[in-house]
Amino acid sequence: MSQKDINILAIESSCDETSAAIIQNGRVLSNHIATQKVHERYGGVVPEMASRAHIQNIVPVVDAAFKDAGLGKKDITAVAFTQAPGLIGSLLVGSCFAKSFAQALNLPLIAVHHMQAHVLAHFIDERPEFPFLCLTVSGGHTQIVLCRDHLDMEVLGETMDDAAGEAFDKVAKMLGLPYPGGPLVDKYAAEGDPLKFKFPMSEQKEYTFSFSGIKTSVLYFLQARRKEDPEFAEKNMKDICASVQYTIIRTLMVKLEKAAKDLGITHVGIAGGVSANSGLRKALRETGERNGWKVYIPKFEYCTDNAAMIGITGYYKYQKGLFTDLSAVPSARAAW
Repeated sequence: MSQKDINILAIESSCDETSAAIIQNGRVLSNHIATQKVHERYGGVVPEMASRAHIQNIVPVVDAAFKDAGLGKKDITAVAFTQAPGLIGSLLVGSCFAKSFAQALNLPLIAVHHMQAHVLAHFIDERPEFPFLCLTVSGGHTQIVLCRDHLDMEVLGETMDDAAGEAFDKVAKMLGLPYPGGPLVDKYAAEGDPLKFKFPMSEQKEYTFSFSGIKTSVLYFLQARRKEDPEFAEKNMKDICASVQYTIIRTLMVKLEKAAKDLGITHVGIAGGVSANSGLRKALRETGERNGWKVYIPKFEYCTDNAAMIGITGYYKYQKGLFTDLSAVPSARAAW
């Protein structure tokens, strides 16, 4: 290790994954994630339980990150943590640990916006050219982001109601699928007919999304069909999932394609938990090929919540001297 190495300890605790990573000069040395299984029986994340699980997981996860990286606490140059957005109790656990670690070793502290980090996950393994357009899709957010530089980003449009990931999960629940349902919808969709059932696409201005309509449409559709046949959903699971997924992905691609054409941008990517969806990844590649885009898709391990993306963001902020102090407080909802 060189005397000039920049070693960032990164902490991510925005929802139900406790993660720690160590980034050296913009390269991932370790990235450990503890997933909370306790929420599965409740059909969704229980905030109080999530907070308690973070408390149990944070020290073992950080310890594992250090061991995997082959570094000690005295090798760390700065500490980065997720400040917003997320579950406030979960954010508090991560931010308090990061502050304590930084204060004990007199290290600089770097506050990171979770969604900005999802976008910068692309720069862990690749180097997209600027300007770069990124569709960030997760359980809580759906946004089209214009990236002029690593730390110069503008949200061009976002959802007016449900996020795409939330729509996937809610439809899965209607179909009787266990939590988390989004990946199961993707799994069934791979074997179904996407044109079997027609669901409405939302008509919104510019780059704005809405997914409450498809959720309501699927609800009424299932209610009507189940009156005729109580086992309708089970018998048509693959085709329903394929049709729903097709509609959601088509909605996303139409807006992304419009933004890219309007701005004349040819470097385009996706980020966030839903970017792990195989249908979305395929659709982006096909849309990119049709439009002559250079397409960027993160590795699966960097799509869901992880500390590596917090660390890479912290690395770029460190280079700019963008530090915070112990007065920094987490926020459940915060603008970029």
